[in-house]
Amino acid sequence: MKIAIVGIGYVGLVAAGCFAQDGNHVICVDNDKKKIKKLNHGHIPIYELSLEEIIERNVSAKRLIFTTNLKQAVDSSQIIFLAVGTPSSGDGSADISAILDVAGQIAGLMTEYRIIATKSTVPVGTAKKVNELIRGITEVPYDYVSNPEFLKEGSAVEDFTRPDRVIIGTDNLRVREIMNQLYAPLMRKQSRIIFMDTASAEMTKYAANVMLAARLSFMNELSGLCDILGADIEQVRTGIGSDRRIGNAFLFPGVGYGGSCFPKDVRALIHLGRTNDCRMSVAEAVRDTNYTQQDRFAQRILQYFSGRDKEVTLGVWGLAFKAKTDDIRESPAIRCIESFLEAGFRIKAYDPAAMKNAYEYFNGKIEIADDSYSILAGADALVIFTDWQEFRTPDFDIIKSKLQNAVIFDGRNLYNPGHVKKQGFEYYCIGRNNTGDS
Repeated sequence: MKIAIVGIGYVGLVAAGCFAQDGNHVICVDNDKKKIKKLNHGHIPIYELSLEEIIERNVSAKRLIFTTNLKQAVDSSQIIFLAVGTPSSGDGSADISAILDVAGQIAGLMTEYRIIATKSTVPVGTAKKVNELIRGITEVPYDYVSNPEFLKEGSAVEDFTRPDRVIIGTDNLRVREIMNQLYAPLMRKQSRIIFMDTASAEMTKYAANVMLAARLSFMNELSGLCDILGADIEQVRTGIGSDRRIGNAFLFPGVGYGGSCFPKDVRALIHLGRTNDCRMSVAEAVRDTNYTQQDRFAQRILQYFSGRDKEVTLGVWGLAFKAKTDDIRESPAIRCIESFLEAGFRIKAYDPAAMKNAYEYFNGKIEIADDSYSILAGADALVIFTDWQEFRTPDFDIIKSKLQNAVIFDGRNLYNPGHVKKQGFEYYCIGRNNTGDS
C-alpha cells in the first residue's frame, strides 16, 4: 500500500519504519526541516531499539521517504496517518490544534478519495471535530479512522510488529477491509484487530493508559504502608500477581511513573470528565499518588542529610523515566533532582541514553559524566532512579570505594536488601526497608 505519515515524532517514526518493513511505500512528512534533513542522512532523533536499522534498510530500499512537502504525500498516498503531538494544555486537556491544523491542510490538498487515520492520542470527540472541519473545506470524498497506538518506549518496534491488539475505529465496511489488509502481515498467527466506533476507539486509548497508571500508583501507595507496617512490597507483589484475575504486569513499585504518555493521558481524562460533569476521581487519585510518591522519595533523602553543615553531593544513576529510552519528559528523576538542587545539593549524574537530553534540560546545573562509577567519586550517597540493566548487578566494592558514605537510595528496588546490607551499605528502597535477608 501507499501510506503517508504526518508528524515524525516517536509514534510516527516507529509506525513509518514498521509499515515500510512490511513492504508498504511510506512517505513521512514533518514541518521541521532540520529533522527531515537529519533523517535523510540516516540520523534517528529518538532512542529505540532496532529502529535505526529498520529505517536505514527501508530508506535504501526506497520504501521510505522523508519530506516537508505535504502535497506530495497527499497526492501519492491512499492512507494518510496523523501522528502529530497532542501535548497537555494548561488546564490538563489534550491540545489537538496540530491535529486540526494538519487535517485542514490535507482537506485543502485532496483531489480524490483518501482515508485519514489518526494515530495520535486524542480525546473523545476529536473524530467529530475533524470530520466537521474537513467537510467544511472540501467535497472530495474521504473516510476517517481512529487507529490509536499502544507502544511502550523501549519496546515500540516489538509492540508494533507483535501487537496485543489493533484498535480500528470506523463503521465503514469497505474501510475495515482496507485496514485489515494493511495490518494483515502482523496477524498471520491470529487476528487481534478489534473494530469499534470512533468515540470508543478514542476512549480505549485513554482507558488503557490510565488503567496501567492506576496499577502503578496503587502499588506505590501500598509501598508506603508496607514501610510503616514492616511488610515487604516485593513479597506482596508476588502474592497478588499470582492471582490470574490480576496478573503481574505493571505491579512493580518504584519512585513513580513518567514519560510522554501516562501523565498527559491521566490529566486529559480528568479534564474530559470535568468538562462533561463526570468527575474522574480514580484518575485524580492516580495523578496525585504519583506526585506524592516522587516527593516522598525525595523527602526521605533530604531528611537523611538535613542539618549537615557541608554541601551534600549525590551520585545519580538514571535520568530517563524508564530503561531503554532517552526520554526524560516528566521523569521522576527530574522532579526529585530539582528538589535536591533547591536544597543546595550538588548532583553528579549518569544515564546510558538520556545524557544529551538531561544536559540540555539542566543547562549546567548538574554534572554529567559518561561513566556510572566515576560520578560516585566523593559523593555522599548513590541514588537510583531508572532500572537500566547495567545497574542491576554492579560492583558494590567499587561503589563503596568511591562513595564518601556507603549509602544507597534505590528508587527501583533493584537489589536484595539483605545482600546489600551485608556489603556494608545503608540501603533504602521502596516498601521493603524493614526487611532483613528477604
